[in-house]
Amino acid sequence: MYQKILLAADGSEHSKRAAAEALKMAKMFKDAVVTLLYVVDYEKARAEVLNDKLSEELHHYRRQLLLPLEEIFSAAGVPFETTTLHGTPGPTIIKHANENDYDVIFIGSRGLNAFQEMVLGSVSHKVAKRVRAPVIIVK
Repeated sequence: MYQKILLAADGSEHSKRAAAEALKMAKMFKDAVVTLLYVVDYEKARAEVLNDKLSEELHHYRRQLLLPLEEIFSAAGVPFETTTLHGTPGPTIIKHANENDYDVIFIGSRGLNAFQEMVLGSVSHKVAKRVRAPVIIVK
């Protein structure tokens, strides 16, 4: 049974689609709880600070990214919690998922082409290769 569900989310359309799929699974299991995991990317955070964005403003902006996802689960009556971590997204998601023994992980795919994926790497593929639980990549 899938009771501990992790949704790696960044507020993008890809993560909204992943949230919809995670919701479908959570509804199938009575005691399922979804964790919305948002990773504040060090590189992006550094650029935001260098551009003089205030910490409070950044926190509000990040919070706004997750609100639509939280509303999806709230409206459906599915228990959820939101966790925010700092780090490089791929390794941070992997570490959190493995340390907390999730039953399944949902993550959106940005849809990189083969060249972009080779050069940039894909967070979703890194997660799928290194997390011990099943990973569902949603396009």
